[in-house]
Amino acid sequence: MATAFDSVPNMLRLAPAPAMRPPADAATDTSGHRARLRRRLIDGGPDALLDHELVEYLLALSIPRKDTKPMARALIDEFGGLGPLLSADPETLARAGLSDGVVAALKIAEASALRLLKSRIRQRPILSDWQALADYLRADMAHRAVERVRVLYLNSKNMLVRDELVSEGSIDQAAVHVREVIRRALELHAAALIIVHNHPSGDPQPSRQDIALTKELIAAAKPLGISIHDHIIVGGTKQASLRSLGLM
Repeated sequence: MATAFDSVPNMLRLAPAPAMRPPADAATDTSGHRARLRRRLIDGGPDALLDHELVEYLLALSIPRKDTKPMARALIDEFGGLGPLLSADPETLARAGLSDGVVAALKIAEASALRLLKSRIRQRPILSDWQALADYLRADMAHRAVERVRVLYLNSKNMLVRDELVSEGSIDQAAVHVREVIRRALELHAAALIIVHNHPSGDPQPSRQDIALTKELIAAAKPLGISIHDHIIVGGTKQASLRSLGLM
């Protein structure tokens, strides 16, 4: 049986409604944004990305299907910058709510940066490139929340033989045993050493204890023919050299 609709010319019949396009997939959008960050980094080098963008892309390696920009910004704000974030110990990062994967990604970035800087001071006599030494020490110690002491053992040509962490203490004190430092120098056949520690307060001004420790080391090392080249204190963005200050 014919219907009224059958009598309507074909050209007037309503075409089927076009299918609704699904909203853009968030993961696809994130992937595109990361691709743009990656291209900027590859084409422009390390200075092409801001600090929070570096962290954002780093986090993306552990959280591939999530927008990590807000998280990156929040971490930079909470820790006070890229340096303090990468230098934070794993326990502190975990307390901030970060997963093991994210913590590992941040620590890999820190380890890679330190290894690169350390390679620079291994390639030539330390006394010939104090800036390379300063860069390495600042990266390793400037943002630590607790005081740590390390000793750089050098051979007769002032090349680095061993870089050892000898003490890590409270927020304002770390124990250093002079006898152990000298014993280790003898084991390594070191001809000289540089002692380094940080002041978590950010002020690199030597304390009376710092000066006394330096004098004890000099007194113990001199009879054995071991030189104490310097005692460097790292505090925030500044460093102090006891030798430059005339304190040794």
